[in-house]
Amino acid sequence: MTTAVLSDKKMKTFEEIESAVRSYSRGWPTIFEKAKGYKMWDTDGKEYIDFFAGAGALNYGHNDEAMQEKLIEYIKNDGILHSLDMGTNPRKEFLERFKEVILKPRDLDYKIMFPGPTGTNTVESALKIARKVTGRDSVISFTNAFHGMTIGSLSVTANSFKRHGAGVPLHHTVSMPFDDYVEDQSSIAYLEKFLEDSGSGVALPAAIILETVQGEGGMNAARLDWVKQIESICKRWDILLIIDDVQAGCGRTGTFFSFEPAGINPDIVCLSKSIGGAGLPMAITLIKPEYDQWEPGEHNGTFRGNNLAFIAATEALTNWETDDLSKAIQEKASILSDAIKGWVKNYPALKGEARGRGLMQGIAIEGEGIADEICAEAFNRGLIVETSGPNDEVVKFLPPLIIDNDGLKKGLQILEDSIKQVLAK
Repeated sequence: MTTAVLSDKKMKTFEEIESAVRSYSRGWPTIFEKAKGYKMWDTDGKEYIDFFAGAGALNYGHNDEAMQEKLIEYIKNDGILHSLDMGTNPRKEFLERFKEVILKPRDLDYKIMFPGPTGTNTVESALKIARKVTGRDSVISFTNAFHGMTIGSLSVTANSFKRHGAGVPLHHTVSMPFDDYVEDQSSIAYLEKFLEDSGSGVALPAAIILETVQGEGGMNAARLDWVKQIESICKRWDILLIIDDVQAGCGRTGTFFSFEPAGINPDIVCLSKSIGGAGLPMAITLIKPEYDQWEPGEHNGTFRGNNLAFIAATEALTNWETDDLSKAIQEKASILSDAIKGWVKNYPALKGEARGRGLMQGIAIEGEGIADEICAEAFNRGLIVETSGPNDEVVKFLPPLIIDNDGLKKGLQILEDSIKQVLAK
């Protein structure tokens, strides 16, 4: 049988029984069975290097042994698994450790909220509390933003395909140009003009929400000075600043929070994905104490008490007791950046552009479908990597932060070989 026929046979169950909404199983048509560190294996025993990391939910890699041991021990001892927001030891330990390891050393003071255990839910909670605190209803977001798939989060998401899926009008938001969206024009001046001009049609918003690096939007990294200026605008106009660090946080850009190098102090921070340590569902919303004006139960959710996630998340925080991981990320980010710049230079037919920051980088490619072809060829050669951007024009690199230099270089070589193969067609 040909490879295509074998693949079709293997995926038959998913095609016949599962909803058409599935996506990743289409691009990677195999059945994965095992994973460790930065590698995955399918049921045929084929090995893959993972440059996807659960869309950024596996920053610490697959099946970290310390996390595994603590999870297994807790289950064997009949520990509480489901508890909504009742008090449990895992919940208590995570709160204490997060404050001690993450917040205090960065001189940050936040109340920690557990919304539903997804990225979109932490964004929903952030939008709700901003509107409650300010009494205003509109929110400013940015071009190419992605903040989630529920109605509130979709309203501040820019992608027209995803917005259309809501099926209803998405109101009370205004989209402004992200940094460098229009070449040689200041998006800061544009935003300020709209806020200052009573005839602009833009009402004073409750909040401005942004990603310092837009993952799904195409790996667009905002300049740190631009982020700082957005904070200044928020302070000037008494607007709450929400940083969506769902994908860019938990060390992805080199520091625990992506906004740290900008020296800002957001009013609200959204975290999910890798905050759960081992890929377990978890989200937190960080809120400055003066804005923590919820009534008990005003934003809740059945699965906001995921004790297994609390255990793994607490163990993951040991990575941030020193700056060793941060330094290692920056070293590997340089290797990744050098490779991307090399491809841009050596393969001019790509018309490539280097994007991103830390271990959240990509190469934007002109030409419809070329990025998809490269990713498909990479999969065939044993590399898991996806596209992003409004037209899937960016090959997006999100390797686990714990990947070693050898694994990173092997993955990059597979990607370069895939580029050569696609361009040779």
